[in-house]
Amino acid sequence: MNARLPDVSVSDSAPIPASLSQVGMDAIDLPITLADSSSRLQLRPYSNARVRATVDLPLPHIKGIHMSRLYRLLMPFGDDRRLTPAALQPLLSDMISSHQDCGSSAAELVFEFEILLRKPALKSAEMSGWSAYPVKLAARLEDGRYQLRSRVSVGYSSTCPCSAALARQLISERFKVDFDESANGITSADVVNWLQQNASLATPHSQRSRADVEVEIDPLATDFGLPQLIAQIEQALQTPLQTAVKRADEQAFAELNGSNLMFVEDAARRIKSALAPDYQHLCIDVCHLESLHPHDAVASVRS
Repeated sequence: MNARLPDVSVSDSAPIPASLSQVGMDAIDLPITLADSSSRLQLRPYSNARVRATVDLPLPHIKGIHMSRLYRLLMPFGDDRRLTPAALQPLLSDMISSHQDCGSSAAELVFEFEILLRKPALKSAEMSGWSAYPVKLAARLEDGRYQLRSRVSVGYSSTCPCSAALARQLISERFKVDFDESANGITSADVVNWLQQNASLATPHSQRSRADVEVEIDPLATDFGLPQLIAQIEQALQTPLQTAVKRADEQAFAELNGSNLMFVEDAARRIKSALAPDYQHLCIDVCHLESLHPHDAVASVRS
C-alpha cells in the first residue's frame, strides 16, 4: 500500500504570517492561437507564449498556494482553445475558485509572445515580408472586476528635425558659394547637376526607433484587436520598419523619412492623437535609439 504523500502547503502554517498580493508561476511555455477578426494575424500555426499566472494569498497563515492547479487550468489553451477576451474571464474565475481554501479573490494572467504580420513593399508590388511585433496581454479579475490590457512594440525610423535643419544650412551655404550673386545664365540643368553632386554634402541623422503602446481592451470584444492597433500606430508615425525592399522601395522610404521629420516628442504626440479617439486609457513609451550619441531620447504619455 502506497503511503500518502506529504503536502506541507496544507499541513504546515507560514512561519511568518503575512498576506501576499501575488503568488504563482512565471515563464510557463504555452502554445496559443489568437482569435482575429481582421484575418491579418499569422501564428503559424501557434505562437509560443510565456505566461505568468498568479492569485492573491490573503490568509496570512497559509504556507503556500497550489501551483499545479493554476498550471492545469492553463493547459486547454495549449491545445485547441482560442485565446479571446471572453475566454480569459472564466479562466481567471476558475483560478480564484481553485484557491478558495487560500481565501483568494484576485487572479492575473500575463501572456508574452510575438505576432507576425505580412507587410508589402512600398513600391515593388511583387515584394513583401514578415514583421514580428512583441506583445504583452495582461488580464486581471479582482472582486468581480475584469480588466484587460494589451501592450505592443512597434519599430520605426525617425529623422531628427534639428539635424535636418543644420544639414540644409550647410548645403545652402555651399550653394551660395558655388553660385554667387554675380553669376549669370544659371540653368535648371546646372542646379540639378549641382544637387546631384552636393545634396548629400551634409545629411541628417536617422535612427531605428521604438514605440511601446499599452491600451485597455473592451472585455466584450471578439478579439484583442492587435493588427488594428499596430496599423494605427504605424499610420500615425508614417515610417514603419520595412521588410523586403528594392532600390525603388528604399528611395520611397527615404522620402517618407524626409517628409516626417520628428523628435521623440513629436512621435509620442502623433501616437496619442491617433489613438485617443478609440482608447480611453493610454500608456505610450517612445524611444529613439540615437545615432548621434550613445544615450537615447525618450518620451512618455499617460492618459
